[in-house]
Amino acid sequence: MPRIQTDNSYQTVITTFDATPGTCQDLLDALTDAYEAFISKQPGFIAAGLHVNDAQTRIANYSQWERREDYQAMLRSDEMRKRNREINDMCKAFEPVMYEVAACFD
Repeated sequence: MPRIQTDNSYQTVITTFDATPGTCQDLLDALTDAYEAFISKQPGFIAAGLHVNDAQTRIANYSQWERREDYQAMLRSDEMRKRNREINDMCKAFEPVMYEVAACFD
């Protein structure tokens, strides 16, 4: 489960994917498989979540890592490079952005 706290040292990555209603489920399946089979087993991985909008035109992904370098190493792996090429073919665009938690509200 993601840990959203201002006093942590984790690397938070939020990625948005632009899809179409015709490709959204395929993209979601590919992302789910990537997390279940590979990403979640990588060093430094903490947690992630996938979110889909009602129109099935956007997928948002929230992931946390122990260190920025852990996330970067996962991205640079041969396995993830191959998967990202396939994911790219299923969406109009995707953009991962690294963030720090600025505030939390319960």
